[in-house]
Amino acid sequence: MNLPRLFHTVKYLKPVQIYGRLWFKLYKPKPDISPAPATRSIKGNWVNSCKKNPSLLSPYRFRFLNQEHKLVSKKDWNNPRWEKLWLYNLHYFDDLQARDAENKKELHLDLIGKWIEENPPGMGNGWEPYPTSLRIVNWIKWALVGNGLPDEVLHSLAVQTRYLFKKPEVHLLGNHLFANAKALVFVGLFFNGVEAEKWLNKGLQILAKEVSEQVLADGGHFERSPMYHAIILEDLLDLINIANVYSGMMHSDILEVWRDKSRKMLSALNKQTHPDGEIAFFNDAATGIAARPDEIQDYARRLGIKPDERNDIRVGRLPETGYYSVCRNDWHLIADAAPIGPDYLSGHAHADTLSFELSKGRQRVLVNSGTSCYGVSQERLRQRKTPAHNTLSVDRQDSSEVWGGFRVAGRAKIVTRNIEILHDKDVICAAHNGFERLKSVGLHQRTWGFSDDELVISDSVGGSGTHCVYIFFHFHPSLHVRTGVDEWHIYDASEKLIATMALDKTVDGFLQNSTYHPEFGISIPNQVVLGKVVGELPLNISTKLIFV
Repeated sequence: MNLPRLFHTVKYLKPVQIYGRLWFKLYKPKPDISPAPATRSIKGNWVNSCKKNPSLLSPYRFRFLNQEHKLVSKKDWNNPRWEKLWLYNLHYFDDLQARDAENKKELHLDLIGKWIEENPPGMGNGWEPYPTSLRIVNWIKWALVGNGLPDEVLHSLAVQTRYLFKKPEVHLLGNHLFANAKALVFVGLFFNGVEAEKWLNKGLQILAKEVSEQVLADGGHFERSPMYHAIILEDLLDLINIANVYSGMMHSDILEVWRDKSRKMLSALNKQTHPDGEIAFFNDAATGIAARPDEIQDYARRLGIKPDERNDIRVGRLPETGYYSVCRNDWHLIADAAPIGPDYLSGHAHADTLSFELSKGRQRVLVNSGTSCYGVSQERLRQRKTPAHNTLSVDRQDSSEVWGGFRVAGRAKIVTRNIEILHDKDVICAAHNGFERLKSVGLHQRTWGFSDDELVISDSVGGSGTHCVYIFFHFHPSLHVRTGVDEWHIYDASEKLIATMALDKTVDGFLQNSTYHPEFGISIPNQVVLGKVVGELPLNISTKLIFV
């Protein structure tokens, strides 16, 4: 065991994350199987929410994370040969919200009954708080669009809620605790009576703190993952939706906070979205998990909520979150000048500080590598490390010390950042101290100079002594990179030249093969231009991308 690394990981945690982990592991609440409360009278209509991709392909055959399995026996709900995240998805019941859900009512009702019969209270993956939370919400949403829930399903909902009520994920916090609280609000409104009021009040109490903390002043989500940003935003919209269904049950001040935060998050989501309509890949991020940004925007409009847009649409600033986007002609840049996340919550962090992504129209050009897996594996770790991103490494070290599946020890801190908008050029500048833990290495500062004709990336690494600096540029799989005399030529899928890249004359350039992961379970070969320079610090490196 690496004790120094463990110390520098644990020292950032809140006390509840330490003792709460032990409590969560040891505490096994006794399921309460008493009768369910009566349901509450509905006063409004449920507005159609975001639709999921179908995952129930045929009776008991499912496709999650681009992998297919079939439930053959009740043991398969917890099949140890299948990935934990895949099993979690199995217990979510997202297919109840799929685009073709109205054609599967009998299949869905049968599946709900099968789950109740084959997953005894408190046993297995399905009773962990996170899948329980998502399943409760999905069952209630399914009921609110006109599907009747038999008594045994209502009873199961109550039993699941009582179990969740006793064991929220206070040791994990973040988006998990948010999901727990959302489920308690949903079920507290769906049912009536004293017990339901208790569920509702606990959910609202948690949300009062979490909404304030998790949604930053500029509308970004504090975990700095565009994917989780989209998930939390949809959660907020769902909460507003069900509050309207049961109008009068919540104080208007709560709803106004949720609406205000939603408006800000919608605006911030726009600034983390490429022209192809999908999110940027900073920290843990992939498509196919959260709803598409345009679907979330449409959902918000159906609820009467519009983005809080006050900035120049050509330039997107998220100063608290740390992301900046700039459009010039057909080119679109999104830069990461953000912390890796809250100090106490870095499970979804990558060592990607001062990375960036670049698109030409709807064609992504420079891409971070994305996320294809969770869990603890070498591939998971590789995707989190600095070389999987469009940024810089010193002496083969990561800007933040990612390890395990969801751990970070020493982490990069942003020490300066600013954006300057000029007539002929936009300049984003930021610096971090992530490499200062290395002997005689100082700050890494990066400047993006973005004009109509070119993007100039200027890197400086402070310090003293001889060191090796690596710089990485990952290209989208549909592009082809070819070596020229002193530059690299980038062609699109139709063999049209779209840009040339010139590395600094002090840098040795290499073309390497890597992989790109736009979705969980997907790995696509792509090309990487790697620059390497060995020299005395401080070093200054300039890379120029000339648009054609």
